[in-house]
Amino acid sequence: MSPFSVLIVEDQARFRDAFTHALGSVPDIELLGIAPDLPQGRRMFDQLQPDVLLVDLDLPGGSGIELIRHAAQTRPQCEVMVISVFGDEQHVVASIEAGATGYLLKDSLALDLPGQLRSLRAGGSPISPVIARRLLVRLAPGAQASTGPSPEAMAAAMADEEVVALSEQESRVLHLAAKGFTFDEIAQFMQVSPHTVMTYVKRVYRKLHVRSKVEAIYEARRLGWLRD
Repeated sequence: MSPFSVLIVEDQARFRDAFTHALGSVPDIELLGIAPDLPQGRRMFDQLQPDVLLVDLDLPGGSGIELIRHAAQTRPQCEVMVISVFGDEQHVVASIEAGATGYLLKDSLALDLPGQLRSLRAGGSPISPVIARRLLVRLAPGAQASTGPSPEAMAAAMADEEVVALSEQESRVLHLAAKGFTFDEIAQFMQVSPHTVMTYVKRVYRKLHVRSKVEAIYEARRLGWLRD
């Protein structure tokens, strides 16, 4: 594969640093620049004309979906990879409809980012497994045609009935996690030990019937406990 260039649009400094570290010494990937908000991201996109756009959705100045749509209209040969904390159907489908060809959750950053971008550039569509599973369920034969509720919908309804409300501390941990803070940072904000924060996290996971932070945020948004 021939070398290609990447533009990153991400507002959180720790993720910008992580992306820079992951791509900075890769010989076949040229990091053109990093924009911290939507307006600057759009200007840099038009000026630098990258081969790949790596973009967050929740940006100062607007939604990353606006930039995805702009990229698809003005430079359709550019591949677009979304990387976000939002894993719900609304954000995923809106991104794909706007022109995104890959979608990774920020909990997936332990994965090989250069490898994911190479796959995208080669014609693949890297998608976090939890998102791919939901899309497959949504598109499964008979899912739309059935006159009654699907097994997935029935299971979700039953799970909703079993959900116990979060405590104030658990809710605060979840809200801070949804904003992208690490558990250690949350412990500092709340002035408690990391062990205490992890206790709250485990309680949240148990109440929401999930096993990861991304799944917890998704379920909390679905239940209306978190706002976009």
